[in-house]
Amino acid sequence: MIEVQNVTKRYGPTLAVDNVSFRVEKGEIVGFLGPNAAGKTTTMRIITSFMPATEGQVSVAGYDVFDEAMEVKKRIGYLPENPPLYPEMRVTDYLRFVAALKGVAKSQISKQVDRAVELTTLGEMQNRLIKKLSKGFRQRVGLAQALINEPDVLILDEPTVGLDPKQIIEVRELIKSLAADHTIILSTHILPEVSMTCERVVIINRGRIVAEDTVENLMSSVDSGESLVLQVDGPFDAIQEKIGAVDGVKTVNLDSGASAAGTATAIRVDCEPGKSVRREVAKTIVTNDWGLLELRPISRTLEDVFLELTTEEQEVAA
Repeated sequence: MIEVQNVTKRYGPTLAVDNVSFRVEKGEIVGFLGPNAAGKTTTMRIITSFMPATEGQVSVAGYDVFDEAMEVKKRIGYLPENPPLYPEMRVTDYLRFVAALKGVAKSQISKQVDRAVELTTLGEMQNRLIKKLSKGFRQRVGLAQALINEPDVLILDEPTVGLDPKQIIEVRELIKSLAADHTIILSTHILPEVSMTCERVVIINRGRIVAEDTVENLMSSVDSGESLVLQVDGPFDAIQEKIGAVDGVKTVNLDSGASAAGTATAIRVDCEPGKSVRREVAKTIVTNDWGLLELRPISRTLEDVFLELTTEEQEVAA
């Protein structure tokens, strides 16, 4: 459905996208991730025919985005991070306007507007001026305009920005339900959202693809060693020194993400790849007559993998 082959984009001397290639099959939801200035937005703008590439080829639904841009645009719904809204228009008037721009037949415009309003739960807001909507509802209007022509492909850039937790869950479920009829590329900084929504992930950094796989495979392929969370009844400085001397331990730090009860200290221990240190860490604590209240491994997350891949690439480039 979407094929990106050896795409490069230069802005003068700046290389924004460097020989990027990937495919998205029909019905897939693919997360497209990267740090700021990694080349995500530039790549999405090329896919949607908003800008040309310097080199390479891109096709959407079999149409070349350079030579057949109008055909591509008919088949794509694009939600940029800042949706192109007209604040002085009412929601339904704006959606009718967008439907006409996208070539929806006049006889179908009302039907498509009603469908988009229902999908994005904008019913109570459909007659309001856009400028009077909250940021969250404006984001929903942006999503509605992307859906208005029932496109084969949806490109969503930060679709849940400004939404409250309940709305985020609703949009997440909407995106998953749309996969039956649409191919979706989802770009977001909310990495847990990708884990819960996407089947596959493409990670870009410094303009290059650094990883492409399922979430599960990515999390198992990058081995940086396990991490442990401890609750220890004892002085942190002494604990840090003794546990830090255990073979296989990389770092011992206070765990800012955990709370400790009473006099216990919450500690995070990061270990070297391939090393199992739990037995020796527990032995060290008991030998020093400290109270071991908790010792558990931390499950790896997509955020861990993302940081490791992008940080490693930046260090190599430096």
